[in-house]
Amino acid sequence: MTSAALSALTLLLLAGPAPATTPTILHARGTFDVKLTPQGEGDKSDGATTARMTADKQYHGDLEGTGKGEMLSALSDVKGSGSYVAIERVSGTLNGRKGTFVLDHRGRMTRGAQQLEINVVPDSGTGELAGITGKMEITIAEGKHSYDFEYVIASGARP
Repeated sequence: MTSAALSALTLLLLAGPAPATTPTILHARGTFDVKLTPQGEGDKSDGATTARMTADKQYHGDLEGTGKGEMLSALSDVKGSGSYVAIERVSGTLNGRKGTFVLDHRGRMTRGAQQLEINVVPDSGTGELAGITGKMEITIAEGKHSYDFEYVIASGARP
């Protein structure tokens, strides 16, 4: 190896890896319509009622598409207390990018105080949404549903 080649190799090794770039956080906002359909009878016993439902959503705004989901819930005999979990496959166009991704929902209400966490399932994005990560917030006001979706689409996220 020539001394010029050794010098170049030494510089590369000393420089280390290229600095990581911070991904751009994107936002999508809009409204959605939802239809919940009970699947069978709920089971009421021992202080709580458990049930299973399907959810069909139509998203409007920065996210144009549909959501199809399965939901499990438990409502306590104490007014305003309960919990639900759900998995929802979203298919559509998000700020001009077409594809699908899956959301997981975890909601809890304790005597009326609500906690809701909705996240993108890791590595669930397809098409132009491959590599998507993020979280969604839902607001219900005067019977109307709206969403605020904060997300990142990593380039080269798939092997």
